[in-house]
Amino acid sequence: MSGSESVMSGNQSLCTRFTFVAFSSLAELQPVLFVVFLIIYLFTLGGNLIIICLIWVTPSLHTPMYFFLVNLSFLEMCYITSVVPQMLVHLLVDTKTISVGGCAAQMYIFTILGLTECCLLAAMAYDRFVAICYPLHYTLLMGPHVCLKLAAASWTTGVVVESVQTTWIFTLPFCGTGKIQHFFCDIMPVVKMACVDTSRNEIVIFAVSVLFIMSPCFLILCSYVQIFITILTIPSAAGRRKAFSTCSSHILVVSLFYGTALFTYLQPKTAHTPETDKATALMYTVVTPALNPVIYTLRNKEVKEAFQRVTQRNSLRQIA
Repeated sequence: MSGSESVMSGNQSLCTRFTFVAFSSLAELQPVLFVVFLIIYLFTLGGNLIIICLIWVTPSLHTPMYFFLVNLSFLEMCYITSVVPQMLVHLLVDTKTISVGGCAAQMYIFTILGLTECCLLAAMAYDRFVAICYPLHYTLLMGPHVCLKLAAASWTTGVVVESVQTTWIFTLPFCGTGKIQHFFCDIMPVVKMACVDTSRNEIVIFAVSVLFIMSPCFLILCSYVQIFITILTIPSAAGRRKAFSTCSSHILVVSLFYGTALFTYLQPKTAHTPETDKATALMYTVVTPALNPVIYTLRNKEVKEAFQRVTQRNSLRQIA
């Protein structure tokens, strides 16, 4: 059976496969989109892998801030891999289908990584808060055990919360044509495929989004309010610039991530349209992960200097 398969349950036809129709109106552009998204995907993997390796081989970067950056870079590689490879395949084939089980697996991975990133960004904000507001106690308050606990709490929160939510979503019966107006198994497009009243599910999804997306966001805002107050009390302009420069990369990443996340998951149901959902999804699944390594290399003096030292060292070895 081609396209969206279904089985009979009572008087309803239940879907066993979904069909993505996000790019069906762009048939002539699909080869071009394949090349563009492939380049972005490889760039994202390469950029984040370089950051991880650079921090690994540079002792001066073995600090709490870069420990969290390694976690973030690894997460971004997994995050984009959970969506883009399948999208690339679907841009080359006529039948753009996925089984319900495969859809569930994709949603598990994608949502777990998304919530974990929220928590990791909050942990990184706390690290900057301690470094700027309590510099004399930094090594005590942000020791290795504290960093490990914060990272473990971030990953655990993502796994537990999103595993429960995704499992609940896939207890719903899915029926109809099985055509999803999207390019991957995002939460709301899949929930819309259910053939029962999903108002309660949508309320719970909204509540979970508010609690577990806004709570880290609130912690980040509180941290930066205190950081900015502390920076303003620094007497020298050079000192203020130096303190702010250690936060600028993180602020940009938070703005990109939360800007799209809040727009996607906290807007009213009536505001959701297939076009806006696809546009914002491309931002947080493809564009944002690709920009993160650029932000952390071009705007971070320590990373740039470490990269120059490593490349110069390799050049000297080749000459010798």
